[in-house]
Amino acid sequence: MFEAQSGGAVRAGGPTLVALTEQGAAAAQVPPQGSRGAEPAAPGGPAAVEGILRRQALRESAARTYARSLPIVPVRARGLTIEGADGRRYLDCLSGAGTLALGHNHPVVLEAVRGVLDSGAPLHVLDLATPVKDAFTTELFACLPPALAADARVQFCGPAGTDAVEAALKLVRTATGRAGLLAFTGAYHGMTAGALGASGGAPDVRVTRLPFPQDFRCPFGVGGPEGARLGARWTESLLDDPKGGVPTPAAMIVEPVQGEGGVFPAPDAWLRRMREITEARGIPLIADEVQTGVGRTGAFWGVDHAGVVPDVMVLSKAIGGSLPLAVIVYRSGLDAWAPGAHAGTFRGNQLAMAAGAATLAYVRENRLAERAGVLGERMLTALRGLASDHPCIGDVRGRGLMIGLELVDPDTGAAAQALAAAVRQECLNRGLIVELGGRHSSVVRLLPPLTLTDEQAAAVLERLADAVPAAAAACRLH
Repeated sequence: MFEAQSGGAVRAGGPTLVALTEQGAAAAQVPPQGSRGAEPAAPGGPAAVEGILRRQALRESAARTYARSLPIVPVRARGLTIEGADGRRYLDCLSGAGTLALGHNHPVVLEAVRGVLDSGAPLHVLDLATPVKDAFTTELFACLPPALAADARVQFCGPAGTDAVEAALKLVRTATGRAGLLAFTGAYHGMTAGALGASGGAPDVRVTRLPFPQDFRCPFGVGGPEGARLGARWTESLLDDPKGGVPTPAAMIVEPVQGEGGVFPAPDAWLRRMREITEARGIPLIADEVQTGVGRTGAFWGVDHAGVVPDVMVLSKAIGGSLPLAVIVYRSGLDAWAPGAHAGTFRGNQLAMAAGAATLAYVRENRLAERAGVLGERMLTALRGLASDHPCIGDVRGRGLMIGLELVDPDTGAAAQALAAAVRQECLNRGLIVELGGRHSSVVRLLPPLTLTDEQAAAVLERLADAVPAAAAACRLH
């Protein structure tokens, strides 16, 4: 049986946070989803963990990321909880960077995977039709925005979201005969060449970069609806200016919520305006729903909040039910590919399709998107109360269970990367896994599973509320 380690006492945060965290004692023992009886002891211990981490550092590339800031060796997991080889237990608010919509090893996912394994079905079939694939596609289409599902095609890509982004870019360029691309400051679309080129940190710019609206650091210095309106006006002017240097592009690609960019939700009115601008000019709109899809933001898809129907949706992470799977779904009018124009050896991952179909159905049938919206708003309210007592929290923002806290120097307002790293470490010390994002890695991000209970949310908030002042004291900030 997994147990969540108890965090420290709540030190600040206002009445809302106190109300949520009064359940912290009850949340100190978080039950797993489903029961498998007594669990065997985790292998290893401190010495074994140290050896594994040392060998990883010696053998793996310098590009490793999470392993540097989270020096743990997971051996078992269930729901929100991870158990390390040293016996410590953690509440996982990273969730595979949003992949684990139902948390670790959810019973419906395990049952779906075992069903395929026990059936004797082939595990690798390239792009051949199978009952498992047909069931996944049927469930996926049932969950899509109806206006897209009625006239859609699906392309199974390589196993990662960045592969699906590459496929989307290739698709629109083939269909339109154009090469240019509109993307946004702060975007993140993956690490392969085309996807990275469309991301905010691209070293070699080959796309037209547009301002993404935000209140905290508005590029126009005004924020709010006016800042979003100015950004849309700039986009329209640039496209219509014959001397603007921007020929009609192959597509615009946008995240409904910028995740790695710092957890910035796209304003609904602004996103609708982007749809109007692109549609009027015959520019396909690509929605990158890799992290926002499958209920994460409080709607099944991030674009649903604005009522926008894109021409292409890029899907990965949660749609594979914790296993590698990536697809693009797009309007049939864009389907200009010749056979073999886009392929991938592992685009027929049967286990991922089974796990993904089970996850999609579970989220849909149990209304987990709506649940994420309600619980996420309560957590945001609580965290804003915490921010009112700690000026080093410059901003709290997010949508659904996609939440970010931007840490700043309270005297200058500058991004506080060292403080954010200290908060992450203090959280880990208290048995809470979080990660960082944003322009200067100064945003503490929460991506808990959609199955998060009220008691678990209280435990997460309690540990975070304890970690922030501890980190601020260590950095001599308040």
